[in-house]
Amino acid sequence: MGRKYIFTNKKESKKGIMSAVLGIIALASLFFAIYETFRNQGQALVKYGVAALFALLFALAGIVLGIMSKMEEDRFYLFSYLGIILNLLAIAGIGFIIYAGVYGI
Repeated sequence: MGRKYIFTNKKESKKGIMSAVLGIIALASLFFAIYETFRNQGQALVKYGVAALFALLFALAGIVLGIMSKMEEDRFYLFSYLGIILNLLAIAGIGFIIYAGVYGI
């Protein structure tokens, strides 16, 4: 009774895990930039803009890795989906910041 059998040799994709990690980093960087701008009474310093730019780059790389990992066969796709979703959230957040900046929301 104590034995557990696994009838598959599937593993998580390394690209999927990296996609999820990049998504977490991108969201954390974006949150940091927004929080520090809020603490600075709305004055966005250049370093916060650079953090958001790097968040965008990380998110784009994360989406590419997530899609590539989703195309692999015989893998678990939890981290692939998680990475794609987190990176899309980061890109949507950056898009909202740009939209708010252009139209003065």
